[in-house]
Amino acid sequence: MARFETSAGRKTPADFVTFQLIRAIIGLAMLLPYRWRVPIAGWVVSRLIAPVAGYAKRVRKNLAHVMPDLPEAEVKRLIRAVPDNAGRTLIEIWSGKEFTARFSEASLAGPGVAALKEAHAAMRPVVLITGHFGNYDAPRAALIAAGFHVGALYREMNNGYFNPHYVAAISKIGEPVFPRGRRGLGGLVKHLRGGGMAGFLNDLYIWEGADLEFFGKPAPTAISAAELALKYDALVVPVYGIRAANGLDFEVLCEAPIPHGTPEEMTQAMNDNLEVLVRQHMEQWFWIHRRWKPEQAEIRHSTRAAANIGPDSPS
Repeated sequence: MARFETSAGRKTPADFVTFQLIRAIIGLAMLLPYRWRVPIAGWVVSRLIAPVAGYAKRVRKNLAHVMPDLPEAEVKRLIRAVPDNAGRTLIEIWSGKEFTARFSEASLAGPGVAALKEAHAAMRPVVLITGHFGNYDAPRAALIAAGFHVGALYREMNNGYFNPHYVAAISKIGEPVFPRGRRGLGGLVKHLRGGGMAGFLNDLYIWEGADLEFFGKPAPTAISAAELALKYDALVVPVYGIRAANGLDFEVLCEAPIPHGTPEEMTQAMNDNLEVLVRQHMEQWFWIHRRWKPEQAEIRHSTRAAANIGPDSPS
């Protein structure tokens, strides 16, 4: 099984300053009514934080890498719209009950709904796959509201000051939550074996991941979710929270289950599924991520090749 990575959490002076800044912004935003809080948080991140944090450069670089023919007007729109969605997502997660209350009567859509209900009734484990799209915690909130037993695997924040607050925030949306790494793997497996559902964010660059593609470019991807699904005969269903035009509500889409195959085949299907949706709603995916890292491709392949050389390797 592929190794789960985890972050020890840095605590440098710069991390402390960043944490205090984020906490101040969140604290001020939480004083506002929810319907104002969310768009204002989006505006602050896109207009004030993004230029300083270099988000515009990151978005432009990623788009140039995978979609070099995208019109400049669309690139400029996404440079503003992507951080706006990120800011809204951050404050929604911190809003706890005010966020989850919006899903108390929300309906689930898509061909995967019936399969999820069947798995739930049969107590069959379910691996839920999503990405940093729309609000990635919207599907979890909606499924929990609908009566499903949903846990989530999360990646610990690099900022050691910020991480405990992040974990507390996502825990308010629903529990259990498990940190990516050895520490969380035992709890996650127990949850799945008990017939639970576990959500995975599968659109991160993973150094030791499989050599798969996203938007037609090499994008090392963890195959751990597929391996777990195969080991415990879990249903694999992509789920997404698509932000509505009003910027506050969501359509929760449950796609058709991904058939079992090799871990690489299944994970590539996950990447392809997400790509289709991102192309339909470009501003809702987190183009700020360093998803491809083409500058590391040569050293990554050289390092991996050297690691695979052993006494039994063919000469």
